[in-house]
Amino acid sequence: MPALLTAFFAPSVAAVQFALKTLLGGGLALWCAMRFGLEQPQWALMTVFIVAQPLSGMVVQKGLARLLGTVVGTVMAVVFMALFGQAPELFLLVLALWLGLCTAASTLLRSAWAYAFVLAGYTVAIIGLPAIAAPLTVFDQAVARCSEISLGILCATLVSALLWPQRVERQLVGQAQQAWQAGRQAARLAILGEAEARQGLLEVMGRIVAVDAQREHAWFEGARGRQRAVAVRVLSRDLLNMLRLARGAARQWQLLDTTEAEALRPWREILLHALDAEASVDLSGLAARLAEAAAEPARVGVQQVYLERLALLAQRVAQAEQSVQALAAGQAPRRAPPALSWHRDWQSAAVYGLRSALAFGVLAVFWVATGWPAASGALLLAAVVCSLFASRDNAPQIGVMFLQGIAVALPVAFIAGQVLLPQVSGFVMLCLVLGVPLFFGALGMASPATGASATSFCLHFIVLCAPQNSMRYDVALFLNEALAIVIGVGCAVLAFRLVLLRSPSWHGRRVLHAIRRDLARLTRQSLGGAENWFGGRMADRLLLLARHYPVAPGGTASRWDDGLLSLDLGDELLHLRACLAAGDAPLGVAEQRFMARLEQLVRAPAGAAQATALDEVAAQLQQALEQAPPSIDRRLALAALAHVQRGWQQWCALHEGEPNGIA
Repeated sequence: MPALLTAFFAPSVAAVQFALKTLLGGGLALWCAMRFGLEQPQWALMTVFIVAQPLSGMVVQKGLARLLGTVVGTVMAVVFMALFGQAPELFLLVLALWLGLCTAASTLLRSAWAYAFVLAGYTVAIIGLPAIAAPLTVFDQAVARCSEISLGILCATLVSALLWPQRVERQLVGQAQQAWQAGRQAARLAILGEAEARQGLLEVMGRIVAVDAQREHAWFEGARGRQRAVAVRVLSRDLLNMLRLARGAARQWQLLDTTEAEALRPWREILLHALDAEASVDLSGLAARLAEAAAEPARVGVQQVYLERLALLAQRVAQAEQSVQALAAGQAPRRAPPALSWHRDWQSAAVYGLRSALAFGVLAVFWVATGWPAASGALLLAAVVCSLFASRDNAPQIGVMFLQGIAVALPVAFIAGQVLLPQVSGFVMLCLVLGVPLFFGALGMASPATGASATSFCLHFIVLCAPQNSMRYDVALFLNEALAIVIGVGCAVLAFRLVLLRSPSWHGRRVLHAIRRDLARLTRQSLGGAENWFGGRMADRLLLLARHYPVAPGGTASRWDDGLLSLDLGDELLHLRACLAAGDAPLGVAEQRFMARLEQLVRAPAGAAQATALDEVAAQLQQALEQAPPSIDRRLALAALAHVQRGWQQWCALHEGEPNGIA
């Protein structure tokens, strides 16, 4: 059955529960707003549908973010009106700049708190635009809007917590186990060196990022939720560590000759079997056996290092398995690593902010030029849509889906608001007339395939019906508002299509320039949180590169290959630093010179001429390692040093002919 029909005629139990909770929360908010005599009760009802989320923790966090953004937007609306109330054109210009600034700021955050910037942007428009004609009323309108929105947040949170609560921290367990299984499979493919390893790496990184995105929501679900949120940070580190070591072992395998590879193949097969999803193997015991095999007198050179890397990998796999079990039990260590970091791109944020400012500015000029009273509604809708979606990569598609929701909302709202509501009286009948369309709209909101269109339908249905204590039925007013809605949202969609980041090459240069900066910082980044700091950013960037460049290996190098090479170089650098830090005696000057030289080279444009620029300081560090007391950490550090040198040479060869490097 198509997704559209499934969402409305064969919904899941969870979707029906979500729709009922949303409808009951909206009804409670509307009743309270009317009972308290608030000026525009529809804003309380709209707020419930805006903050509606299927999981309770998501509602709490999104509600708090919305409340914070509303308070900030309310204050800024009063400030802007106080400064520019006598100059409407200047007020509109400042409002366009503020909207663009908030959109850009929300782009730079991956957490749910980005929604606070969204609210801070369009709340100023909600309060300030109606007050342009009467600036002295701005404070009263600010208090009214803040009260209505806060009431909606409170009702949505209360109903979601009491009725069929679906806690995020419980969902985390299943998502973490899926990420764990995907991580084992990706590590297995990496050791084998198969072509599918790239797709497996991409999948597990996407799962790690997805689990981390739910971590903040779980924090708002009590002590157990906070424990699981902390455990997610530990699991992310262990999974990234496991992937790094598996890819490093694959690189070490490539250095073995045929005879050496055949001698070590049985050990590799044992570890591959242990990584199988259905296998139940004592990984800690396997790590000890691998370490014993590496210590045999016959194992020297590359063979010994390969077995030691496999032993270290087996230890990390066992550690990751324990992290999954701790997360399921709701336990977390006291000293957990920092959360995953994420990619930030200021230039992309500036472009997305320009989308909002451009759409709002064009409509503001239209309003000033025509004097059409309903144009303020178009301006308000454009501000809301731009704030919500201008920072999305797929903003044009979402905008079109929003227009589809409006196309359905117009006739339904006309029948409900202009035909049925004048024939009934009382709050119960009002809820019946509004509740049936909103129930089906909430069902659509629960489905990803129809979520944007259904959300648009619900919001614009409420706007056009405008439930309040003193209802007003005016077909001319309805048609004006409908036209304003279409113009406002249409202008926003047009801005989304005109202001696009179309060039994959531009995306690639920006992403790889950011990677280069992070590689330079990785030479001096604290090891305590370096795994999540570098791994989280690289996961974001590889996922971004995968949207624009082929993941499968091809005949020519692509930006995706460039990203993988950067990941390999960073992984080996991180492994080198970890081995050096675990050594019995610090290496002092030799280590400092190597890290300083590598940082300098990574920051500068690369090319074939720089391929040997690392050799001198690498030779000094190698000599210092060879003179130090022998140990596993020293041997692993020597191998990692050789891989860093090799990775740097490949880096220079890949960027030959680029006068400005990857930037």
